[in-house]
Amino acid sequence: MTVIKINAISVAEGSGDELAHRFAARAGAVDGQEGFEGFELLQPTDERTTWLVITRWRDEETFQAWLSSPSFAHGHRSQSERDGGDAPKPVGMHSELWSYAVAGGSAG
Repeated sequence: MTVIKINAISVAEGSGDELAHRFAARAGAVDGQEGFEGFELLQPTDERTTWLVITRWRDEETFQAWLSSPSFAHGHRSQSERDGGDAPKPVGMHSELWSYAVAGGSAG
C-alpha cells in the first residue's frame, strides 16, 4: 500500500525561493531508492509560509530504509558540505513530518 510522507516546512518570509533552489540542486537524488514512487515540492499561493514536500513510497518499510540509508544523509547535505565546506544557513524555521495512506480518490 502506498504511503505518503509530507514534510511541512515553515520558512521565513522571502526565503521560499532559496528552499526551491536547494531542492532543485538535488533533484533526482532519491529517484533510484527502493520503493520510491514520486516527489513534489508545493509552494504556497497565498499568504502562508509553509511549503510542502510530498513523497510517495511503496510502503512504510521502504521509507524507513531510505531514512536510515547513506543516500538520505548524502542527499540532505549541501554541495558546499560535500566539497568539505560549511553548511549553509538553514532556510526552514520549523518542519513537521505527516504520514498518510491513500483512502480514496479518482483517476481522472
